[in-house]
Amino acid sequence: MQGYIEAAESYFRSKVVRRSLDDLARDYMELDVLAVLLAWDAETATGRPRVPNELVAQACRDHPQAFTGFGSVDPLKGDRAVDELDRISELGLKGVKLHPSLQAFAPDDEKHWPLYERCEELGLIVLFHTGTSGIGAGQPGGQGIRLDYARPIRLDAVAASFPNLKVIAAHFGYPWHTELLAMALHKTNIYIDISGWAPRYTAAAMPRRIGDPGDPRASASEGADRQRQAAARPVVTTRQPG
Repeated sequence: MQGYIEAAESYFRSKVVRRSLDDLARDYMELDVLAVLLAWDAETATGRPRVPNELVAQACRDHPQAFTGFGSVDPLKGDRAVDELDRISELGLKGVKLHPSLQAFAPDDEKHWPLYERCEELGLIVLFHTGTSGIGAGQPGGQGIRLDYARPIRLDAVAASFPNLKVIAAHFGYPWHTELLAMALHKTNIYIDISGWAPRYTAAAMPRRIGDPGDPRASASEGADRQRQAAARPVVTTRQPG
């Protein structure tokens, strides 16, 4: 990740601390928190090596009380990516992590429909990075990374076309968080993850619109069960103050 980490550290004002899987597992067991490990495949767009699905699955088997895992495929690999989904399911991973900006693909392009269709058939959750990116931030041309691919509204057609597919939009979709809130209120298969956001920075619109018990205009049925709070290690840690 050299060349990416430096920009992310500057953006998040936090140094990346490299830990072994054993040490990381101990951290999460002490906290009594289950961490989600993510595989990674953006070979086509970046030329960088994968984090294999098998590696993540093995870590989950070694530390079942600390880790669960999501696989990854490179959507630009076409049929090979779709075929890899069966392997992800066989490995016992819970879903698939996709990063439209870094993987350089438009998630609402219908050429990717076979990918989502197979995820739906296998019961795999699809976790999309949404919104801005710490990787490339503050760099000329953002290191070539396009933010528009990660705009939340691009997931609306996916959720509409595959109603039994669970779609998680990671990192709150900032600065397009209001359209993400509208989508989550409209479609019950869209979930909002706010990892990487300290609670004090979460946009004021969120508690007003999604299940704030103190707001008579909102109710739990409006989507409180579809919020997901998390850290975003290694740049935002679980112990970091809110």
